[in-house]
Amino acid sequence: MTADQQTGAIAATDATRSDGLRFEDDAGASRSTWVAALLVVLIVGWMGSGFIIPGTDDGEVATRQEPEPVAVAVTRSTAQTVTQFYQAEGQALPDRDTVLRAEASGDIAEVLVAKGQDVAAGEIIARIDATNNEADANRAAEELARAQREFDNAEALLARGVATMDRVTQARAALASAQAQVTAAQQASESLTITAPFAGRLETLEIDEGEYVSAGSDIGRLVDITPLTVAIQVPQQSLTQLKVGQPATVRFITGEERPGALVFVGTSAAAETRTFLAEIEVANEDVAIPAGISAEIVIPTGQTKAHFLSPSIVSLNTEGTLGVKTVNGDNVVAFYPIQVVKAQIDGIWVTGLPDTADVITVGQGFVNEAEVVAPSITETDG
Repeated sequence: MTADQQTGAIAATDATRSDGLRFEDDAGASRSTWVAALLVVLIVGWMGSGFIIPGTDDGEVATRQEPEPVAVAVTRSTAQTVTQFYQAEGQALPDRDTVLRAEASGDIAEVLVAKGQDVAAGEIIARIDATNNEADANRAAEELARAQREFDNAEALLARGVATMDRVTQARAALASAQAQVTAAQQASESLTITAPFAGRLETLEIDEGEYVSAGSDIGRLVDITPLTVAIQVPQQSLTQLKVGQPATVRFITGEERPGALVFVGTSAAAETRTFLAEIEVANEDVAIPAGISAEIVIPTGQTKAHFLSPSIVSLNTEGTLGVKTVNGDNVVAFYPIQVVKAQIDGIWVTGLPDTADVITVGQGFVNEAEVVAPSITETDG
């Protein structure tokens, strides 16, 4: 066989082998397929094992655990007897305050006191010139004497039968008129003297010697601040707490503090504010407290059982009611609506809780009513 023939035979043999060789005929390819299939089965089985065969602990079937109760701190609070107070802002007013007026017309003859001076009841403040009044008084006296003579003559003539009853009647009327003029002149004479109607201090005095005044004109203002009257406005809902005779403590803006007593409670509300006027009388014999200044009034209104709590533990329920969360004997949260009866700098006194209650002081914002909690008592509030 020639070289060309041998080369052709080899090429034919290679072609035959190439056409007949396949991947599936390789033993390694079959093994790889089985390995891949096995891995897929194992992965699927591992992923599904948590649903088909749950994990176990010591041979027991595991169950889903309930959430642990929330830990809270509680304070055991016991109700105490506390005095309730009504507090209000008011204004100090003089006990008596009047405007002095001239009762007669004329020139001021003399002024005996000065503005700002204390005067006694009935003390003379000023006098009006009496010249005109003396003339009127003399004229009235002369007229009275004449009328008296006319009346006497008429009665004498009537007794002798010379005069008539009409003349006597006329004479009697003239006599009565003359007597009235004399009385008026006497009263006018008394009006020439201006006196203090009560003891007090002259806040103003607007007259000078020689000045003319008319009857009825204002000449000054007299004020009595012994005692002082402190006026307050009481809202409708607080009116039933106040009664005449209740003691009160009055703190003035000047720093003075005085005891007082409730002397008046109004029975008709102001149309604009719907509040009632109440007045507290405060002794001021030393005249140390002026009228017109502001004052704070504290009136004890009774006693009640209440708990002393920190304002920070007060919360609102879902309905917006102000209250306090507590823990009962079964460690269940209970919500009690409260009312503040007294406030202090360091806390508040509230009602609405049982006489003894475990009040949640820490964690109340993380628990709700009827929820089970894990309480720990931190201290006991006496």
